[in-house]
Amino acid sequence: MKPIFVMIKCELGKAYDVADSLVQQIEQASEVYSTSGDYDLLVKCYLDSDADVGRFVTERLQTLPGIKDTFTLITFKAFA
Repeated sequence: MKPIFVMIKCELGKAYDVADSLVQQIEQASEVYSTSGDYDLLVKCYLDSDADVGRFVTERLQTLPGIKDTFTLITFKAFA
């Protein structure tokens, strides 16, 4: 499993609806946080090692109602 972090910009007034959709519909989403700044939400997803990150983001996340924009961070190593 490989973790990715996706920052999500929502349509005005839709951040809570988008967060609920992520939790209920995206099984790969392990954590969803509200954030301040340019983006409204930060979601941590665990994908299979051979999963296509681009397809996951564009087909599963960006198609959820209320999402305007995403910024994906691919990680390499976790430090404890």
